[in-house]
Amino acid sequence: MALRLVILGRQGSGKGTQCARLVEHYGCPHVSTGDMLRAARENGSELGRKAGEIMDRGDLVPDDVMHGIVTERLQQPDVAEHGVLLDGYPRTPDQADELERVLEALGTPLDVAINLDVPVAEVTERMLARGREDDTPEAIGRRLDHYEALTAPLIEWFGERNLLHVVDGLGAEDEVFARVRAVIDARLSGQ
Repeated sequence: MALRLVILGRQGSGKGTQCARLVEHYGCPHVSTGDMLRAARENGSELGRKAGEIMDRGDLVPDDVMHGIVTERLQQPDVAEHGVLLDGYPRTPDQADELERVLEALGTPLDVAINLDVPVAEVTERMLARGREDDTPEAIGRRLDHYEALTAPLIEWFGERNLLHVVDGLGAEDEVFARVRAVIDARLSGQ
């Protein structure tokens, strides 16, 4: 059964690790916003060219361009056959509305949205431990505040549609993966 999943989580929540394990376990393509934008640019489509010009200027890609790129990606045969793990999209309720329309048009509604929940203090500690130059306490705080402001309405959107499951992201990778997998398997089996 093809899985159609959106994964949410603060930076430093372990989302990347869990995405890799989910893709391996369920066999669905991992589609991230960054990957979609790079792929659209590389394939030379009109939307990809537009997105590339916007990114080159350092601007955010507007919703109408993102919608087009996501729609193109969701119409690919691997997504039709194996489902999709969306990471980084949607970012707003408007994008979620468009995703819902596209998936319904394809006859493949979203199965579940998982919010990998790790407290701010823990993700801050994890990011500081990475030792990256741009991971100062101030920069991390700004990024997390921005994420919270953007994501709160999106979490509400998924909750209103009974798609949202909050999963505790603390613990060993295997423990977190077992919790995520239990939620997904319950949704897929109709429980």
